[in-house]
Amino acid sequence: MRQVRLEADGIVSYELVAAGGEALPAFSAGAHIDLHIPGGMVRSYSLVNDPAETHRYMVAVHRVPDGRGGSAWMHGVPRVGDDLRISAPKNDFPLAEDASLSILFAGGIGITPLLAMARRLSTLGRPWRLHYSARSPQHAAFLDELRVLTQHGGELDLRFNSMGVPRLDLARLVKDAPADAHLYCCGPRSMIDDFLAASASRPQATVHYERFAAGTDAATAGGFDVVLQHSGLRLHVLPGKTILDTLLDNDISVQYSCSSGICGTCRTGVIEGGPDHRDDYLTDQEKRENRSIMICCSGSRSKTLVLDL
Repeated sequence: MRQVRLEADGIVSYELVAAGGEALPAFSAGAHIDLHIPGGMVRSYSLVNDPAETHRYMVAVHRVPDGRGGSAWMHGVPRVGDDLRISAPKNDFPLAEDASLSILFAGGIGITPLLAMARRLSTLGRPWRLHYSARSPQHAAFLDELRVLTQHGGELDLRFNSMGVPRLDLARLVKDAPADAHLYCCGPRSMIDDFLAASASRPQATVHYERFAAGTDAATAGGFDVVLQHSGLRLHVLPGKTILDTLLDNDISVQYSCSSGICGTCRTGVIEGGPDHRDDYLTDQEKRENRSIMICCSGSRSKTLVLDL
């Protein structure tokens, strides 16, 4: 790691370079990397730097007081010069580079993938507008970079609660957007929900969003059994626990990352039973088919759930 920098209250950026100085795998705007944290945790962070850069990756992490440990570790442990293990970039939130207009809606740390998009659109000479909402200017990261980008054709609308500026009227902004514009949103759950409601009548190919947390709460009511098909092991999921918690408590190694039902890493096959789907990764059709479950957040509607494990 080459640099650690405070970007805003509670937000720190990290500049990562290859240990041997070689070029890094290319990425596209909206991409993220998975960062492996001691203790078996894996966390996904959006790349904020220019996609044209191959000599570095830059991510920004918001300290979440009641989070699951990833942000606390990132804010308290890594130092310049430390080695970190990461994945190659992946992109579940791609930018339509040929859009006549791109309208970006960011809330708080949701600015991270949208900043890379604004950089790319500026490079391409494509028009864009960014509506950026945060608690205060002190809580808004990358303001200087965004203001520079507006000199290359972009438009920036800043909304800070502390300054009495009215909150984003997503319904109006979406309604007024040209029919062929592509819309992107990343921010807190309530903002994403409002954005999706406002965009429901638009062509879905032009509506893009990325959640940093699931839109519904995890299923933690417990009271059902999970059977592992390969070994026949039966485990009881207690109230307050998820399926993932139960597996890890019993030293069963499974892949997982976001722990929020948004990344797809913990997707597991269902052999028998009725899942209680709580994720934002599976499509509605996949949920109806009940062939897969996100074990980090989903539960069971049946007394027994047989998994392909």
